[in-house]
This record gives sequence, structure tokens and C-alpha cells, in this order.
Amino acid sequence: MSIKKNTGNILPCLLAMAGMLMPAHSNAETINIGTQNTTMLLDATEGCQLRFIYYGDAVGTDDAATIAATTANHDAYPVYGMSTQRETAMSVTHPDGNLTLDMVVTGSETTSGTDGSKTTVITTTDKHYPFEIKHFYRTYPANDVIEMWTEAVNNGKKPVVLREYASGYLPIRVGNVHLTSFAGSWANEAKMVEEPLVHGMKVIKNKDGARNSHTAHAEVMFSLDGKPQENTGRTLGAALCYSGNYRLRIDTDDSDWHHFFAGINEDNSAYTLDKGESFVTPPLAITYSDQGKSGVSRNFHRWAREHRIAHGTGLRKILLNSWEGVYFDINEKGMDDMMADIAAMGGELFVMDDGWFGQKYPRNNDSTSLGDWTVDTRKLPDGINGLLEAAKKKGIRFGIWIEPEMANTVSELYEQHPEYIIKPTNREAVLGRGGTQVVLDLANPKVQDLVFGVVDTLLTNYPEIDYIKWDANAPIMNHGSQYLPADRQSHLYIEYHRGFAKVMDRIRAKYPDVTIQACASGGGRANYGILPWFDEIWVSDNTDALQRIYMQWGTSHFFPAVIMASHISAAPNHQTFRTIPMKYRIDVAMSGRLGMEIQPKNMTEEEIALCKNAIEEYKTIRPTVQQGDIYRLISPYDGKGVASMMYVDEHKDKAVFYWWKTETFVNQHLPRVVMAGLDPDKMYTVHELNRIDNKPLPFEGKSFSGRYLMSNGLEIPYTHDVDYHKLNAWASRVLSLTAH
Repeated sequence: MSIKKNTGNILPCLLAMAGMLMPAHSNAETINIGTQNTTMLLDATEGCQLRFIYYGDAVGTDDAATIAATTANHDAYPVYGMSTQRETAMSVTHPDGNLTLDMVVTGSETTSGTDGSKTTVITTTDKHYPFEIKHFYRTYPANDVIEMWTEAVNNGKKPVVLREYASGYLPIRVGNVHLTSFAGSWANEAKMVEEPLVHGMKVIKNKDGARNSHTAHAEVMFSLDGKPQENTGRTLGAALCYSGNYRLRIDTDDSDWHHFFAGINEDNSAYTLDKGESFVTPPLAITYSDQGKSGVSRNFHRWAREHRIAHGTGLRKILLNSWEGVYFDINEKGMDDMMADIAAMGGELFVMDDGWFGQKYPRNNDSTSLGDWTVDTRKLPDGINGLLEAAKKKGIRFGIWIEPEMANTVSELYEQHPEYIIKPTNREAVLGRGGTQVVLDLANPKVQDLVFGVVDTLLTNYPEIDYIKWDANAPIMNHGSQYLPADRQSHLYIEYHRGFAKVMDRIRAKYPDVTIQACASGGGRANYGILPWFDEIWVSDNTDALQRIYMQWGTSHFFPAVIMASHISAAPNHQTFRTIPMKYRIDVAMSGRLGMEIQPKNMTEEEIALCKNAIEEYKTIRPTVQQGDIYRLISPYDGKGVASMMYVDEHKDKAVFYWWKTETFVNQHLPRVVMAGLDPDKMYTVHELNRIDNKPLPFEGKSFSGRYLMSNGLEIPYTHDVDYHKLNAWASRVLSLTAH
């Protein structure tokens, strides 16, 4: 551990203080925040503002010194008051009403973590007021990811109000810069948007309160060399690791820079920092790659699996979820039959979804019973133990659905504790799903105990439960806490997620091994704020295979396949009513964490056989898919009639290639897909998975060099060679490549 701290003499900063476009001061204290392939340079000269110098490809010591001496630099964390014309990362109101901050470096230290990370803390102190900002930079050298966040400290005797409190700031040089972001809505999550950055302000935000990724994502990429490319080009990626409301700002002003800020959304969330109190912002994770968007994705995926996801380096089970199969029509025989069906197909887990609970108010639809987590023995006479025993006899594990942060006004919980819900004083609660749903106030420690108790009771009474599907089907619909005092109502959104974190910490401390899925009306909780406690996300309530290609394409930019729950569902699809053949549905689902969302009793014998074979074959590629490196090849958004991607294992010995036709026309001409990520000097044998053709592909069982496959690819037929009555407009292929 190296430590440097000096809070003494604060000197004028000469050139470094002269302005953003002056070169760094010759006696500067340059700090190198480095990873294996990237470098960030900061000027942390004591008595001066903390300055940002450089971020990008790794540079050597000589280059670092020259860059620091000659490169225009910026405030590393712009604050409001002494410079008022530009966007800022932090602004406050001091006890005397002063709105200014004037921060200078007063010390720094670097420590090493047991996980291979290094954390540098640079302390800045206001020249007049007893107020500190600590700037944290944690590096994961092998993953090329840097996390940055801040801690505001009130060392005074009276409260300070935080009005802006971003996690981080990054200046990006103006040029032909394009932004990749992700918009959407329920059942259309993670829709990729690519656009050039132009003059003005771009804001990406969330105000849902409880969830945060239906309509936008807190993750973005910046392509520095023009139109985004997948495997070439300098690219920056940034992901805010927060579970609540956020705001990303990109200000392109009259300078030569795009100014990127990311942090908690401060709207209606001014935070009063009491005497001696600290406020820690969530981490902003960033990475850089010269291998395009997929290069950024690979960095994030490795970092996530190793450091940010619960059980991220493990493999996920193949499951059947009951929801689209039976919806609320839960009964003991139905559950037993579905368990028998998934076991017969080779599945490993059955998850009973909504509808299993409620005594006074049976959960027969979405308007009652949330909060009353007692088994409805009219539906399940032998209770959860009976289901666990049935699952054990069939050789599979058992999981269960809960929504513990929510309640219905038609519930015993609400009748006993109406003070537990989020609502403003002197107003009626705004009601959500089913006309009765409300959100519990996790700012309240009693509510935290209640939510923890839901999980604790289940897993104590039924320790063989292997999996929890944790849902959250309502936003915070009105502002008001019945627990927080009147002068702290603006803390609601922040305290909700602090309470959520406390609950999840307790659950994981006591039950570290249970698998937990984050579902929130589908993809409402796809963020790195929740994933330290959760094993996977439900990408979307929309299980339509064609639309899933688009949604999973967007999701894959930041989230690895190991957490992307991707299920085979019915035809016609329950959301789009599109009829897609089983082969195509399987091939899409196999590009994520394979599962099923269907009533097996409604499947034909041929469909069951296809799924049984797919499950068996998926098990052979599961390590490569769930733990491999992603290479996106042709985007469905490019309108070329095809989408294609692949995963390659760490040693480049195995790969899985996906090809989906996305539209069909007469005299259609599709591009031949060139592969990526292989070892050019290895020979790869090709095997098609989920084959339905009457004859094998011409290259089945043949071997090709990685060099050839990455230069030419393979000619994929536009249709399947099947009997006439089985012909349709859909075509898809999954190829397994094995080096020898």
C-alpha cells in the first residue's frame, strides 16, 4: 500500500489554474490510473484543482510524462459556483446560503484489493468551507474496467444540501463521435439507438423510482471513429451501477469537447447532509477498447462475471417457468405435470410463478394478495413441501416467484399496516397494476424487516428452494414517505434504494447460494446496481423470438449471456401473436440462458422432441455461451435481412455461431457472414445444432482454419431442406465449432 496525504500549504496553481486549455503545470503530481490495456492520467497537484488529462489506450511512463506536460486538461470533477457557465457534477448549498464550491487537492492514497483491484482515493477540500469530496478510482486491470465514484463529506457543524451529485465526469474530444444508447418500453426493452453527437444537450434519464431500465438504460457507448462498428474502432463504454433513478448528460458546448456526466437523478431528490455525514455516489464503470463495441462488451462481460454478478462465473440451470403456461391457474396436479414434462425433456429446474399464495384473499388475478405470502392450500393441499418432494423424485430443482417490495390494498398486510406503503401525507395513494397495487416504503426499517422476512421465512421453512424469481411490477407512483420526516421527503428515492440494499445484503449474507432472478415487469431491472445480489435478469416479458433478437442484441452490449434469461415460448406468441416455428424459437433462446415459458401439454410430439434435443445440445455449449467472449457480427438493426453473432471460449478452442434470418423476400440476397474471435492457426470442426434439414449442411463435420472462417465465413442456406408441408418463411442456424 502506498499512501500520500498532506492537508497543509495550499499554493497558487499557476498554469494549471489558468483555464481548461492551458497545459498541465510542470510540477504536477500525475497519477496513473492504469489497467492492462488502458490508461487514465490525472493531475493531483496539492493545492490545485483535480484535473483530468487523458483516458484511452495504455501509455508508457515516458509518454505519460509528455502527455501530462503538453495536453490540454479539464476539471476532473467540475463543481458549481466559481465557474457557472458550464455543466457541473456537484453543487451544494452551504449553511449560510452560499452556492459555491472551490475545491483543491489535499491528499491521495492507493490501496490494493484481494480481488486484484486497486483503489486510488484523491481528497479535495473546499478553500473556505469544511466540505470534502473524495474521488475514488478502482481499477480491474485484467478486465480493463475502471469504476469511479465520489463521497461528499460535511465536516461542518450545520447541514449542507446537495443539489447535484454525479458519480463521474468524462470529457470526450469532439470529432466524428457517435453515441449508442438503449431506449424502449415494456415488452420492447433495450432497443438500440445509434446517433452522431451534435451541438446541444443529450439527456438520458429515469424517474421510475423502483426500477430503471424499461424506457432507457444507464449504459452508453461512444464510438470515436464515426459510425459504430462491432469489432474495429476506438470505443468508450460507461455503465452507472445504480438500481434507482439516474441521469446521464452529454453536453456538447462551444468548446472542442463533449462533456459526459453520470449519476443519480437529482430531480426532487435534494439531499441534506447533516453534521459529520457522508454521501457516497454509485460507481460509474468505464472501459475503452480499440476493437469496437464488441470489444467494450467483452471487457464489461468479463468484469461483470468476475466482480459484479452473483455467482457470475458459474453456469445457470435450464428451467421451465409456469407463467405463460398456466398464468394464475396454479394447482398441485398442474405443477406436478409441468415438473414431469421438463424433467423428461432434460431440464434441471422448475419455477412456479405467480398465483400460489393468499388465504383470506386468494391470488387468482393481479388485484389481490401481494404481501400475504402464505400458501393457498386450496390450490396446493400439500403445500410447498409437497412440490419440493415431487421435484426431488423427478430429479430436478424447484424455484418460486415472489414480489416482496409490493402490496395490494386488497390484502391482510395492507389492512394491518397501511402506514407501510409509499404515499404522500393528506392524499390518497395512487394505485397501480390491477387497480390495487402499491409500493412498500423501504426507507422504513420495519418494512425492510418485513421484506427480508418474506425470503427468510421461505428459505428457512423450505431450504431446498433453489431459485427465486423476484418481481417488481410497479413504479413509485406518488411521492411521499409516511416514515421519513417532513424535512427529509426529498430523500425518498435514495432511501428506498438504500433500504433495498440493506435487505439484499441480509439475504445474501444468510443465503449466499440461492439463485435469484431480477424481474421487474420484464426488463425493468437490467442494471449493475442490483446484480451483486442477483444471478440473472428477465430480459423482457415479451418472449417473441424475432423481437427477442433485437432486445437481446441491445442487452448484450453490457450484460453477458449468463444473466440473460431467454425462454422458448408458445406459438402464436402471447405478446405479439406472431407464429414462429419451434426451431427458430429454440435457436434464439439458446443464445442466452436457455429456459422454457410454455405449457408442455400444448406442444406436439415433434416440438417436444426438438426441445429435448436442444436441451441436450445446449448443455454441450453452455460453458462457451455463458462464460465465453461475445463477437457481434451482423446487427438486426442494419436491415440486411439477417442477424449473426458468436461466442468464443477463453482458449479459442470452442465457439458457437448464431445466424437468424429476420425477413424473407423473393430473390433475396443475404450477406455472407465473416466470423471473428477465432485462432487463425487452429482448425475448427463444424457441427450444426438443432438440425431439422433432411440432409446435413455441406460443411457438417468438415474442418476449416480460423483464418479462413474469419476471412470468408461459411455459406448459410437461406431456407431449410425440409418436406414441402413443413416449409415456412423462417430460417436459423446454430453451429458449434471445435478446435483440434
